[in-house]
Amino acid sequence: MNHPDMDAGDALIDERMLSKLKWRCRRGLLENDIFIERFFKRYESTLTVKQTQGLNVLMDLSDSDLLDLHLGRKTLAQVDVNLVQDEVFEVLSMLKKPPERSL
Repeated sequence: MNHPDMDAGDALIDERMLSKLKWRCRRGLLENDIFIERFFKRYESTLTVKQTQGLNVLMDLSDSDLLDLHLGRKTLAQVDVNLVQDEVFEVLSMLKKPPERSL
């Protein structure tokens, strides 16, 4: 249940929106698919509306630009100055978070 003072962007997405988002995030480049799959495994139960908006912005990029961002070969501003948004930066940071190691 959402708190009345909570920003609408902080609300969690529902299963239907998650399913559509996963479909939208399918990529042509295997490396991007791997990063995105890991992202969903880690965050799918806690994704907010704002994060979904940020991810949708990233999904508008070409596969090569998305991979360059993920690998740190380019910054958001180098790809497109319009990408410099809090929600895009947050999702990119989430995508870049290394996998947790099991012992």
